[in-house]
Amino acid sequence: MERIIALVTDFGPKGQHYVAAMKAVIMNINPLVKIIDISHDITPYSKIEASYILKTTYKYFPKGSIFIIVVDPGVGGSRELLALKTKSDYIFIGPNNGIFSNVFDI
Repeated sequence: MERIIALVTDFGPKGQHYVAAMKAVIMNINPLVKIIDISHDITPYSKIEASYILKTTYKYFPKGSIFIIVVDPGVGGSRELLALKTKSDYIFIGPNNGIFSNVFDI
């Protein structure tokens, strides 16, 4: 099974070099992975917007897809990261800043 990694960031058009760096690291780990850009134009630090975009798109991806979310004013800081796996086998990785609270109906 081909693994899919989907990216959501608030890097914007001036931060495309960060997106490229993320993709290069991912490809060095697994050159066979397929990377899909959901959005890199989230309003800076808007957890609500990122959460909405994620909630309305993730269910269209194949089971087993991995979603990496980088929308956080403290990026690179000491905030802990979360890795969540749903019952339907989706994996979400991102900051523990409440970004996932609107994604899942729990």
